[in-house]
Amino acid sequence: MARHADQGLVDWVESGGGPLVVVPAEALTRWEGADSEGPESDYDRACAVVGFTGLLAVGPSHVLVLGDEPSSTAFLPEYGAFVRWVAAESEAELLGSVGAALEDAAWEDGQVWDVPGPVVLFDAARPGSQVEPDNHARVDLAAGRYEVRAALVQPNPETAFHLVRLVPLAALVPLVPLVQFTQRLRSR
Repeated sequence: MARHADQGLVDWVESGGGPLVVVPAEALTRWEGADSEGPESDYDRACAVVGFTGLLAVGPSHVLVLGDEPSSTAFLPEYGAFVRWVAAESEAELLGSVGAALEDAAWEDGQVWDVPGPVVLFDAARPGSQVEPDNHARVDLAAGRYEVRAALVQPNPETAFHLVRLVPLAALVPLVPLVQFTQRLRSR
């Protein structure tokens, strides 16, 4: 995997100038990148995404497009989030800001992404069958439904980054209504 030219605390995936995509491993060969035949390539569709994220159908699955800027991107499993480097004096400074940023971020409205299992992050221009050996990241996600939340964070004047957090939908279910429902069932 590519490493940003800094300390190399995490593995960064770079873009050649367009968006990055997160493709389910089982649909990897269906992503044709800029090599797609027809009036619009998969890469063209990815470039047309407006905003920080978008979902595109590819076969029976959906691909998560990381849009807006072609920023170096890493997945931080401890946060269940992609971090996209916009500006920072150092990698350590940027990564040290992520935990607090998750609490304070102004999240965009989320999208729901059905994930069949592990996914691969790489440059949208590349076909999935030809991902660059040193410029992609495999992310071992559990199969399920995730809310995709995105935000631009600027913890100080020198540091800015995008966060794209994947929140399992089961984690969003409020417990109180479930408890009330269970109590009603018991009282019958």
